Amino acid sequence: MVWINMSVERIRQIQRYSAKRNQDPQLSTDQVAIEEPLEIQLDGEPLAVIMRTPGNDLELVAGLLLTEELIQHSDDLLMLEHCRDPEETNAGNIVKVKLSESCLERIHLSKNTDRMTRTFLTSTSCGVCGKQSIASLHASTPPFPNYESTCIEDVALFSEKMKTHQTLFDKTGGIHAAALFAKSGELILLREDVGRHNAVDKCIGSLVLTEQLPIDNCSLMVSGRTSFEIVQKALVARIGTIAAVSAPSSLAIELAQESRINLFGFVRENGLNIYASERLESQA
Repeated sequence: MVWINMSVERIRQIQRYSAKRNQDPQLSTDQVAIEEPLEIQLDGEPLAVIMRTPGNDLELVAGLLLTEELIQHSDDLLMLEHCRDPEETNAGNIVKVKLSESCLERIHLSKNTDRMTRTFLTSTSCGVCGKQSIASLHASTPPFPNYESTCIEDVALFSEKMKTHQTLFDKTGGIHAAALFAKSGELILLREDVGRHNAVDKCIGSLVLTEQLPIDNCSLMVSGRTSFEIVQKALVARIGTIAAVSAPSSLAIELAQESRINLFGFVRENGLNIYASERLESQA
């Protein structure tokens, strides 16, 4: 059996300085979040390398494959597992994938090709063209017919509810979270990772692997800001509401508006900003 390291934080020796104590830095220890590469292999060939926090790796890969439109549902995954080669010293950081023939045909892959002909959608860091990117995305993933009805009082509580379950953030202070909430406001699941996008993919991947997609009236809450890519992932997974602790980017707002996805930012218990929405329910 291949042993897989599932540690998510490590103790590091540091020097701690306190201005209040007016003394030299003192030796101490700190818990830091682990960041390691995860290699995804498709039919034994490298597909992508992701920097992530170990844990829920299969969910991460399933979510990434879905949100990058390489698969449409769990039936497309003929194999999804960690490398089991006892000679591979890095087996815990390799996930092997096999896709169905219909899936391979759909994304223009063949077993005889030695490279992918379909590339991942460009992220904001690569300088995408806004309108062109949105039009391209909508060509394969249509907008929602209408905005989902949403209770803003429930959304305003998402941040506090998420914080109570962010165990890794409490330990390290250096990790992101994504959470899914039901229409009732109940937290369905939460995942943490050094990458915001990874945390989102882990949540969506959990829905893929448990065959819960499509899921109705589900909201996504993320720590940090909302980028175009996060809205893209929600659209592909058919999640109609996104809330975030911080601000959205301009292109994230455009995509949410044109996709009819509710988009909320600066979500706090005492309020929030509404960037995209139409019909809002109130408890009052």
